[in-house]
Amino acid sequence: MKIVTYNVNGLRQRIAQFGSLLRLLSSFDADIICFQETKLRRQELTADVVMADGYESFFSCTRTSDKGRTGYSGVATFCRVRSAFSSMEAALPLSGEEGFTRVLRNGRAKEDERDACEAEGLEEFAREDLVWVDNEGRCIITDHGHFVLFNIYGPRAGSDDMERIEFKHKFYDILKKRWEHILMRGKRIFVVGDLNIAPYAIDRCDAAQDFEKNEFRRWLRSVLVENGGPFVDVFRAKHPERTDAYTCWPSNTGAEEFNYDCDISTQYKRWKPGNGPRWKGGLSAKLEGSDHAPVFVTLAGICDIPQHDTPSLSTRYLPMVRGVQQTIASLLMKRRVIEESQVSSNLSCSKVIKISSSTSSMKRSFVSCDGSESNSNKSHLSSQESVDAQPDSLHATGLSSRNDPQNGTKKARKNQGSQLSLKSFFKRSADSQTDTDKSVGCPSPGPICTTMTKLEKSSSDDCGIDTAVCSSVEKEVNNVAYKEWQRIQQVMQSSIPLCKGHNEPCVSRVVKKAGLNFGRRFYTCPRAEGPASNPEANCGFFRWAASNFKR
Repeated sequence: MKIVTYNVNGLRQRIAQFGSLLRLLSSFDADIICFQETKLRRQELTADVVMADGYESFFSCTRTSDKGRTGYSGVATFCRVRSAFSSMEAALPLSGEEGFTRVLRNGRAKEDERDACEAEGLEEFAREDLVWVDNEGRCIITDHGHFVLFNIYGPRAGSDDMERIEFKHKFYDILKKRWEHILMRGKRIFVVGDLNIAPYAIDRCDAAQDFEKNEFRRWLRSVLVENGGPFVDVFRAKHPERTDAYTCWPSNTGAEEFNYDCDISTQYKRWKPGNGPRWKGGLSAKLEGSDHAPVFVTLAGICDIPQHDTPSLSTRYLPMVRGVQQTIASLLMKRRVIEESQVSSNLSCSKVIKISSSTSSMKRSFVSCDGSESNSNKSHLSSQESVDAQPDSLHATGLSSRNDPQNGTKKARKNQGSQLSLKSFFKRSADSQTDTDKSVGCPSPGPICTTMTKLEKSSSDDCGIDTAVCSSVEKEVNNVAYKEWQRIQQVMQSSIPLCKGHNEPCVSRVVKKAGLNFGRRFYTCPRAEGPASNPEANCGFFRWAASNFKR
């Protein structure tokens, strides 16, 4: 069995890159594929991003909008199966769970306080904390019989962001307790994903001396076997001394260009061997793909498990994919409403005919389609009767139009109970305007209309002269602006320093970290980051930009 984990940095972008979800999944040729950072909201889980022939999928999405985190993080697990029902394949999970605290059900947090106790081993944590860590869509758990698979996207916390540091602590403390409880039941656990933690200095390029003193790195090392924990770092168990095995790179430095990475699944890298140097196209040159590389593991000796169906957590059961199933009662109720509406319509028509016949002694004036007024033998309703019959006036108009030879071309209005389209609404407005013009007897164009036409033509001719003048002035202004812009560019180019290592024009950047230099501009070597021993890599040149910077 082959398991792949991949931080896609936006699932829709990766689907667009490969042409379809099926092509993306097929490219891995894996039985279980775990994605992180899908960046999808629950309402965006449509068939084109969750359904592919031969795969069952399970998603967890962000449910919080704090600090603009809507459509943020998110994980998904895809399982390749021959059948979703009555299957014995280990790739098809026996059960699935969104989050790891068991407080989420059907995309919402449970309201019963006792539900927190269902996750045995988590009783010491407040329910608010359990909901807090599971609300960002960071975990999907699938039980495959032989093992329980955790697909995790760990939170990131800056060194000065105390709120996120607290969240990260709570996240991993609760997660560790859940692991301990499952292990006590004799189950095997596989953890894959993006934990946002590198445990050892060997796992980081140019790590600082105090790199391993970080509290979260110490936490991750504490759960490894060599430190008395229950987990094995699979990669380090196979490659204990391997260096330069990186699977994530800063998106703004081009570090992946100099193989500051692991050599697995390199076909998914944004920069591939054989590409021209990126710095010649500028660091702004767009690279298609995620800023992570996929990682995979192959398991041997995985046999079939008892027959089972796909869990209810599968996205095939989402309303956005499957649709909302109607009950027999709701179907019969809709049919009854339609029948009652038809009966009411028939009664309304009968009422109109009766009113028209009872007032046959009166005359009613109609305006024919050509705008002339004619006296018809149709019934004329008194003002009071018109008020009483107002709900059915549309039906009366329709009947008179059909029966009167002079109004034979006039369209009858539809039943008031029928829904009008937006197009027909605007069309009716135009027809109404035409009828109004005809009813007032608009004469053929006379002196006034002729005068207006001459004025319009004269105005149009004047505009033509003005347009020619304006075009000439605009062209001259554009030429002046273009020359000025060229001058500015030359000044800017002359003020850009050359890096010492390659004698190439530097790139300008702005300090974004809070502090005394926040917002200050500086220049640095344009090349991608890489080992200091590589002369083609970034030479480390740095210089503050000359500006009226105010501290």
